[in-house]
Amino acid sequence: MAKDFIITKEHRRFTEFATAVRKERTIGICHGDAGIGKTQSARRYAHWDTVEPFITEWGPRTEDDAKLYATANRCRTVFYTPEVLPRPKILMHEIAHLQTKLGICIDEHQRNIGKVTGARSGHTNKWVELLIIDEAERLAPTALELLRDEHDRYDLAIILIGMPGIDQRFRHYPQLYSRLGFSHRYRALGREELLFVLDRHWKRLGRTLDPDDFTDAQAIAAIERITRGNFRLLERLFPQIARVLKINQLETITDDVIESAASILVIGN
Repeated sequence: MAKDFIITKEHRRFTEFATAVRKERTIGICHGDAGIGKTQSARRYAHWDTVEPFITEWGPRTEDDAKLYATANRCRTVFYTPEVLPRPKILMHEIAHLQTKLGICIDEHQRNIGKVTGARSGHTNKWVELLIIDEAERLAPTALELLRDEHDRYDLAIILIGMPGIDQRFRHYPQLYSRLGFSHRYRALGREELLFVLDRHWKRLGRTLDPDDFTDAQAIAAIERITRGNFRLLERLFPQIARVLKINQLETITDDVIESAASILVIGN
């Protein structure tokens, strides 16, 4: 995902939001419809596609690992998605495990640049500044209270990502709600951003998008109507568009091609 990630205005807004939460060491909420890019932006901010495999495999270290240590040091962020109906004790154990491993990487970077010397402390998770939790609707009241306590005890910044209305749900937990510093609504792609994203997709298929061309304008209108700016649906639609073009030996992306691709996509759900 990191290689093909498209930086949109909403991603930049999320980055600003996450940085503010991390800097102020507070709790923030990010909410928005499914499939509009919340998770991708959060993983991108945490460099999780790079960091997670490294700390999960946890094999023998090499000299090349210095770059990953530096990446961990820059983001200082753990990204975590709880299971459905997670047990609070297991949830907190898994989060602490990720914090410790990420903290070790950060500690290694600090030693590599000479800012830390001497014996390694057992509290390497102190280096972690931000915890991002996706699918926050899955968290039970007990888990929310444990996270609130984690925030209070260790000055840990936390972002809870969820669907619209999650901010209203947290009103029922006064101790948590009183600590909320920021609330960010993640929006679907607007018209200009949609054109920017479509231009990238057209180029990946070896075509050039011209909004002033009648055929392209019809195709854009069809995609806009079908996806309504939903980033995930857009990403799922284009492999089907490529498939329709190849099967039918077509060169031009028309509204008929879009409709055919969308019908295949729906059947495949």
